[in-house]
Amino acid sequence: MIKMKPINKLIAVAQGQAPGDLVLKHAHIFNVFTGKFAKGDVAVVDGYIAGIGQYSGTKELDLTGKFLTPGFIDGHVHMESSMVSPGEFAKVVVPAGTTTLIADPHEIANVVGEKGIQYILDAAEGLPLDIFVMLPSCVPATVLETSGAKLTANELAKFINHPRVLGLGELMDYPGVLQQNEEILAKIKLAEGKLIDGHAPELSGKKLTAYIAAGIGSDHECVTVDEAMERLEQGMYIMLREGSAAKNLINLLPMVNCHTARRCMFATDDRHPGDLITLGHINHMVQMAVAGGIEVATVLQMVTINPATYFSLKDFGAIAPGYYADLLVFDDLESWRPSMVFKKGQMVAKNGKIVFTSLQMNDDQIRETMYLGDIHLNQLKLKANSTLARVIGLVPHQLITTALELEMEVTNGEFVQDIANDILKMAVFERHHATGNVGVGLVKGFGMHSGAIASTIAHDSHNVVVIGASDPDMIMAVQELERIQGGIVIVNKGKVLGTLALPLAGLMADQDIHIVYDQLILLHNIASELGVNPCYDPFMTLAFMSLPVIPTLKLTDKGLVDVNKLVISSVSI
Repeated sequence: MIKMKPINKLIAVAQGQAPGDLVLKHAHIFNVFTGKFAKGDVAVVDGYIAGIGQYSGTKELDLTGKFLTPGFIDGHVHMESSMVSPGEFAKVVVPAGTTTLIADPHEIANVVGEKGIQYILDAAEGLPLDIFVMLPSCVPATVLETSGAKLTANELAKFINHPRVLGLGELMDYPGVLQQNEEILAKIKLAEGKLIDGHAPELSGKKLTAYIAAGIGSDHECVTVDEAMERLEQGMYIMLREGSAAKNLINLLPMVNCHTARRCMFATDDRHPGDLITLGHINHMVQMAVAGGIEVATVLQMVTINPATYFSLKDFGAIAPGYYADLLVFDDLESWRPSMVFKKGQMVAKNGKIVFTSLQMNDDQIRETMYLGDIHLNQLKLKANSTLARVIGLVPHQLITTALELEMEVTNGEFVQDIANDILKMAVFERHHATGNVGVGLVKGFGMHSGAIASTIAHDSHNVVVIGASDPDMIMAVQELERIQGGIVIVNKGKVLGTLALPLAGLMADQDIHIVYDQLILLHNIASELGVNPCYDPFMTLAFMSLPVIPTLKLTDKGLVDVNKLVISSVSI
């Protein structure tokens, strides 16, 4: 429910004719419009700022020597990647200073469709965190995999006028835009009058121009300064990203200057529990950018008024009359860990701890999402027509892979694992419709010498991905995933060594984020003991091995994908 602005009260308090509900006294207040700090008081009424200057209030808080900024805004995030519910996510990002975010529920929508979007919208209610939504534009991401749902313009139309829906989320299918695909154009037309976020890595020249001409207003996939500048020159906003998987902030900082900064903002995209707990959220990016040489005032504008302007969030992003009292108190401008966080005038965090309780919500609609059908060893057989095989080659610290052609030993007409040469078997089991689809391939470089690891975090369709040195262990890991209704499982020699249950769509836990983090640490240690190459986060690596939009070879439930050609290829050459 949208609360009416208390105009009469604001006018009275602004003129000093009535006391504020809360007055923050003697702070160094950051002005996003001038880029300057100035000492003064901030008067708050019913969650809004009445005035800045000298004021008295029913409640007063002395902030002498402290710094006051607007709350931080994350321009693009998939909350599901935190592996916890939105309520738990809020418990860790709000104390870090994030008071508003723009969520793209692309991950959960690929599993449960419309129910996933509705879940995120419902979960936003009652949190001391404004969660706005960009509707997932590519569910499924490609035809080379089986997702849990398909969202056309007709399905998205049910949500487009929701007050928390700002437009269309990252439009990954840029070939569809350029080819004027009718289904894609229908989604673009649906978002007319609202925003459309972009996702166009390496797109350049007239193709980029055409993509922008279609109405796409931002991109968070820039890796180089040249990419970012080409987009800026044509009017795009640039989201500098620093997630758990993709880290581009430092490389892009050189493109931020007095002319370009106003079209720049920050986005975390995907942040896992460990990074959220140990590093922080947007505040971590602020710290990095300031350390990287960008002026404090510029950085603060990039995480406040800039995203508020792009997303047309009136009354957000500034400490000024009539704006929401989303405020952060800092003891200094070095650690960027707020000592106090106010959301609409209410203190919601202090010294890194929450002082709010989130409402318990019904999540039944996103549980029980595992429909695998029969699971048996024969599904892992990999027929060999010769001794030469296409093998997925892992690349350290990258999501891309290489396409290897290797001589393999053949047993009973099948390719098998070659542990001595670090070649494992990987499989993707379709888990949404019990189709029985299983794609099987070979992977080099993972390092595991024994056991199997399986997960339901498998971008973008989030089927079951499993890698292993032993077929029986792989099957057992998949069966255990089905039993716990999604998550991460490690098996070795017929024994389950560790699990992390993610029963909410197979993506999120129903536990405290610190418990999830502790379980992840344990699983990482087990994976290390099984020999996983330290160059790879085993679970993050698996999560992107089934994403058929990142070169060169990937594996889906439909088989081995040659990403450059966008076709299913045979493992056997």
